[in-house]
Amino acid sequence: MYDNSSARIVAGLREWIAAAAPGARLPSSRALVTQYGASPVTVQKALHTLASQGVVETRPGVGTFVRAVRVPRPHDYGWQTAALGPRPKAVQQLATALHTHSNDVIALHSGYPDRELLPERLVRAAFTRAARGDAAVARPPAAGLPELQTWFAAELGSAAPVGTTPPAPSDVIVFPGSQASLSTIFRALVGTGRPLLVESPTYWGAILAAEQVGVQLVPVPSGPHGPDPDELARAFDRTGARALYAQPSYANPTGARWSSDLSDEVLRLARAHGAFVIEDDWAHDFGIAQDVVPLAARDDGGHVVYLRSLAKSVSPAVRVAGLVARGPARERILADAQAEAMYVSGMLQAVALDVVTQPGWRTHLRAQRQRLAARRDLLLGALREYAPTARVEVVPQGGLNLWVRLPDPTDVARLVRDCETAGVVVAAGDEWFPAEPTGAYLRLNYSGPNPGAFPEGARVIGEMLARQG
Repeated sequence: MYDNSSARIVAGLREWIAAAAPGARLPSSRALVTQYGASPVTVQKALHTLASQGVVETRPGVGTFVRAVRVPRPHDYGWQTAALGPRPKAVQQLATALHTHSNDVIALHSGYPDRELLPERLVRAAFTRAARGDAAVARPPAAGLPELQTWFAAELGSAAPVGTTPPAPSDVIVFPGSQASLSTIFRALVGTGRPLLVESPTYWGAILAAEQVGVQLVPVPSGPHGPDPDELARAFDRTGARALYAQPSYANPTGARWSSDLSDEVLRLARAHGAFVIEDDWAHDFGIAQDVVPLAARDDGGHVVYLRSLAKSVSPAVRVAGLVARGPARERILADAQAEAMYVSGMLQAVALDVVTQPGWRTHLRAQRQRLAARRDLLLGALREYAPTARVEVVPQGGLNLWVRLPDPTDVARLVRDCETAGVVVAAGDEWFPAEPTGAYLRLNYSGPNPGAFPEGARVIGEMLARQG
């Protein structure tokens, strides 16, 4: 009498398979039930085990067969060379900020906040509720769920000064994250071959989106307090550009925050040149010392196209962003967005709306300020102690990053490699320049995992810098 456990059946069938030819058909389930004196459920469990191990394969309605051994062979993709043609000049490799690494390294490169900085409890509860609602099966409107449009409009309108007309919900378009919206905005408002003014340095994703669309990037020098308004005026005059992409609040990577006077001057230049300012308010929820007041809140003439993403502050799994544009620009952007993606997942929109309208959302943001400040100060203090030649010119009052100036002779590529070999991953500042870098920089993220390792990370950076000295 055979043991009727599935393990005993698996062992017996493995002996049978070892002597069988590839492709041989196993005895039927009924025959195996009789042979092993087992129940049909136990036999099926044994067959599933063998299938999961890659020993057999099941063909529904036909039977179970010994899997043929597949001999590895080199792949020949040479035909694709002719089909694809020359590599486009604008193609870039995956940005350092998106690289993933094992848990045993000190990760100072990431572009996303650590899990402990996310409203995880709110997000999980929101997914549960959304799965029970219509959003799980219904197709949402092309411009977004009306309730979410209303929320984005109200958030921006709450900062509008007296005398400025706040945006309407119908001015809002919901996108699947800010990166997708940048390509659409550049294509719809600028156009292939046309000039787009950008701060230098600026967000690497905007550089990539512009290059993929074929937009001509025009760098404008930008320092710890924002772009030089005189250089900006000259760039408008020289190029005839009709758009500027900028991050007025806690810019990535510099952490710069525009003053009220600079904001007024940029708006004046945009109006004088009949131009758009594409405001990327990526750090809206990451203010530390003070709340963000968007540039778009000052404008009701349609010059500022405003973008706010929730992917970093709510969850990377909830890629939802709101874009506010007025007039014909909004219709042109929406038409391009529909051609690209038709609509954004109603499920994700419902989750985002649920999270940001919960009372716990504001509580989370208040607590997050303290955590971000503590992390920033810990990394800043460690750099001052262990890597004194690495300077942070301005301590950011929001955002997620420190923009670190290195000694001029530094070989940044070598420094990055040496640090990674020592278990510390950092991002070279070169990726944030739309033209040649104006100096040697690192962008370090203080919102990443394991802040207790920041001092060790700074020590390694200092040691590797000293080796180059």
